[in-house]
Amino acid sequence: MCKSDNEIIERLKVDDKKALTLLYNNYWKVLYISSYNLLKDKEVCEEIIQDVFIDLWNKRKSLQIKVSLKSYLYACVRYKVFAEFRANKKIRVELFEQLNERIHYTNPETKLIHSELKDYVNLVVESLPEKCKKVYQLSRHEQLSHKEIAEQLDITVKTVENHITNALRVLRTSLGQVLFVALFLNL
Repeated sequence: MCKSDNEIIERLKVDDKKALTLLYNNYWKVLYISSYNLLKDKEVCEEIIQDVFIDLWNKRKSLQIKVSLKSYLYACVRYKVFAEFRANKKIRVELFEQLNERIHYTNPETKLIHSELKDYVNLVVESLPEKCKKVYQLSRHEQLSHKEIAEQLDITVKTVENHITNALRVLRTSLGQVLFVALFLNL
């Protein structure tokens, strides 16, 4: 049995399937828990973890991990979780509802800060060019995918992506980097 993750990676590169099994046994549980804490869907989380290890095996020959293996695997899971958020409207709506519920059970000061932040975000969004504002609102408020927005507004998906990028750039600049995290969570 190997003593380090680097040795396991080297074994993977020479097609050692036992090394993949070893990695899976060492990391699947913590990766599953981290994804489940966000998605709350057992089957989707199991698929994500399986996909991460399949991708690891498929990329084994060219694998170059510049951080710790654990960090690399967490990043892979996080990327797939965010992709699931983007792809699955139901998950986005449920997460938004959970966040709103949490806010309602906080103290009055937190509620006031949340309310002021929402008002400020709305003010910045209202200042956006009309088409950019419409695309942003359909994305964030109506939870439509880029493709759905493109079809509804009769524009290309690339144009939708550009409008969202521009809107987020304006918001990021207006709110500062720290508050951008709150925006990402759909406040």
